[in-house]
Amino acid sequence: MDKLKAFDTFVSVATKGSLTAAARGEGVAPAIIGRRLDALEEHLGVKLLVRTTRRITLTHEGSAFLEDCQRLLSDVANAEASVSAGGVKASGHLRITAPAGFGRRHVAPLVPKFRELHPDVTISLNLSDRVVDLAGEGFDCAVRVGDLPDSSLVSVRMADNRRLCVATPAYLARRGTPEQPSDLLQHDCLTLSSDASQTRGWAFRTPDSSDVIHLRPGGPLDCSDGQVLHDWCLAGYGIAWRSTWEVEAEIQAGQLVAVLEDYAAPPNGIFVVFPQRKHLPLRVRLWIDHLKLHYGQTEFWQGTSL
Repeated sequence: MDKLKAFDTFVSVATKGSLTAAARGEGVAPAIIGRRLDALEEHLGVKLLVRTTRRITLTHEGSAFLEDCQRLLSDVANAEASVSAGGVKASGHLRITAPAGFGRRHVAPLVPKFRELHPDVTISLNLSDRVVDLAGEGFDCAVRVGDLPDSSLVSVRMADNRRLCVATPAYLARRGTPEQPSDLLQHDCLTLSSDASQTRGWAFRTPDSSDVIHLRPGGPLDCSDGQVLHDWCLAGYGIAWRSTWEVEAEIQAGQLVAVLEDYAAPPNGIFVVFPQRKHLPLRVRLWIDHLKLHYGQTEFWQGTSL
């Protein structure tokens, strides 16, 4: 069995949703695609896809394997491109997008640095909290934080992101430190307003199990803008539930204190995603490497390195 071919076929079927569509893309009969999948599942000893006459769905193992396959195929394509490029300089226009708050802090500062390294590349940065359709709107790649529902995109995990409850030392000295999540009901909690996200509330994990519980604490102040909540928290007006990418520097500086860390929910990820392509443009590959270099440094998140 040609493993790379089998992996490529599996990704094609999973993202296109049918054997027929995958076969059409390769110019072969659907039966050939089916045999490749059968051989792959037999080799792995697990069921990757549930196939019916109407639809194809991924199993739990298939969903996990899909992300690994996409990353592997991307790495192989990048390795080929690096050889075939033969030292050719990156050029052309790079269009990238990121969430507004995260992008302002942790993407925008890296853009000029990247262009200093690659002066023949021009760059457009879009900051938006909506989920941008990369292929439909002509973007090369996106930085995304949290769950990734769209499996048709290749994703590369750059770093972990956790949500923490934080407050200033002055607030905790004045109001006390919560010992368990239910104590938040007695505190001034700075929450997103009802027309914003986090509809399930703040997430916590019970220390003696992996169960995640959700609470909807309240307080005298709420806002639809996370940056405002962050500013209010720094001013000592209450406890906020914020991402580590937003508050790590303040925690290291002693301006904020993390509380209820034993109850922190499992981390999600910070990803770069891009459409499935056989040949990733050199400028995109180098931009991803640029992010990897910086996001892999602890000092970067603490605001001490760029």
